[in-house]
Amino acid sequence: MSDATGLMTGPDGAVRCAWPGNLPDYLAYHDNEWGRPVADDRRLFEKICLEGFQSGLSWLTILRKRENFREAFDGFDFDRVARFTEADVERLLTNAGIIRHRGKIVSTINNAKRARELADEAGSLAAFFWRFEPTAEERPAVVDLAHIRANPTTAVSVRISKELKKRGWSFVGPTTVYAFMQAMGLVNDHLEGCTCRARIEAERKAFKRPA
Repeated sequence: MSDATGLMTGPDGAVRCAWPGNLPDYLAYHDNEWGRPVADDRRLFEKICLEGFQSGLSWLTILRKRENFREAFDGFDFDRVARFTEADVERLLTNAGIIRHRGKIVSTINNAKRARELADEAGSLAAFFWRFEPTAEERPAVVDLAHIRANPTTAVSVRISKELKKRGWSFVGPTTVYAFMQAMGLVNDHLEGCTCRARIEAERKAFKRPA
């Protein structure tokens, strides 16, 4: 890893963002998921919930428990999760496969209810989130390590966070929201020089924004 560039040469010889290290599961996430534009409501709901669970932890910890989370929360079908009861909270608190944090579990159930309301209001979660996609003027000329380090939040992630909180969502602070934006492709924060950056940019260009 280079502190100056934030890039590394992977085991296959390709240059990538350095944050996945050489861990196979983390590399696969970086190469195949992170930054690709997403319009599926379930995946969007899953990601914003898991970013909330990540608070105070590493994403790798959550990634390695993701299948357990999916099983525990009915595939993040927010209509189903919205019907969870206190008995479900107690059940989930005994599930060693997930993060057993009462506040985050209760938040996920609350956010499922809010997600149903938001989907009804906007047509879909995707339509809501994608209307906040930053304009070219709101993006940096060069996405490098210095920019990423200096911008754990952005004006757009602050706006989204405020809108969600106004609607009753929880665990959706600006930093959490920006990580969600990066992962779901609302921005392309693969660093200049990363082998994935051009491919993600092409996918974003071809992506049909939800109306």
